[in-house]
Amino acid sequence: MGRHESEQLHALFMELVRVAGLLSPDLEFPGFPVSMTQAFALHELDQGAPLSQRELADRLVLEKSTVSRMVADLEQKGLVERERDPANRRTYRLRLTDKGHDTHIELGTGYQDRFDRWTAALTEAERAALLAGLPALIRVVRRVYGASR
Repeated sequence: MGRHESEQLHALFMELVRVAGLLSPDLEFPGFPVSMTQAFALHELDQGAPLSQRELADRLVLEKSTVSRMVADLEQKGLVERERDPANRRTYRLRLTDKGHDTHIELGTGYQDRFDRWTAALTEAERAALLAGLPALIRVVRRVYGASR
């Protein structure tokens, strides 16, 4: 791939972020009291066993201090609870409240509907190209920047 193609892909990704309304991580989703970063945190916390703040920070590729503030905000909103880790009483585990789980489900459904509309407007060839190209790009980014991304 030449420099020109790389620049075109970069410009396209930047435009996608802009048109999808993802530019501001503090921007709340319409109708929901959460930011993009918080929505990703709700998703991670709804995947199974409760996580420590460090585990959540690692999954989101964020600084511990950022996650600490975010978790405090989610806790204040009644979406997340902290509970002592029985294996290590100095550590807290984070888990979603029922309200947090319901918010995650509503967010996921709303955004899946949006993606369904977007992808329905693509041709079959365009969908196939994205399904082949995006995983490859993610694989390369992970290899270059480490497995945590």
